[in-house]
Amino acid sequence: MTSIGLLISGRGSNMDAILDRVKSGDLKANVSFVASDRPGAPGLEKAAARGVKTELLPYENGKEAAEEHLHRLWRRHDLGWLVLAGFMRILSPGFVSSHAGRIVNIHPALLPSFPGAHGIEDAWGYGVKVTGVTVHLVDELVDHGTILSQMPVRVKPDDNMETLERRIHRAEHRLYWRTLEKLFSGIIHTGKDDSR
Repeated sequence: MTSIGLLISGRGSNMDAILDRVKSGDLKANVSFVASDRPGAPGLEKAAARGVKTELLPYENGKEAAEEHLHRLWRRHDLGWLVLAGFMRILSPGFVSSHAGRIVNIHPALLPSFPGAHGIEDAWGYGVKVTGVTVHLVDELVDHGTILSQMPVRVKPDDNMETLERRIHRAEHRLYWRTLEKLFSGIIHTGKDDSR
């Protein structure tokens, strides 16, 4: 069974959705740990309450120290994949290249449109009629790697940004685990070594 690590920064709603599917058996993976860059991130407490090992990445000592800790976790748990679930840090090109094709992220817009930390706000400000979510591999550029799946979300006439954001998050929770299951089972091929 694929061993994965989850990275979060805040509430961990995507983490929760993934852990629910692992528990139900819909997503065949072993969550080795949940790690955050933020002390006191609510998602860490939620993960610990569910019996999942938690880790704090020491960004207070700099990015290099935090990523070295993450390297050690990867080796210790023999990870197949690192899953970013609301992780708001940009991983260094060196870290990404050393784990090329093995890091996956979800973004709250239809890439390549509206990359970056404010995908929902940027799409809303631009006035799009359809936005959505994207699951993609992480490469050395921001929100740029190979797109694995997308789900559109229509902007309704009576939407405000808060109602749109809630629907985008619901779409994330549906799309992410399904894409991960296809990825881990080999239905989606990335061009990398998928035999792990």
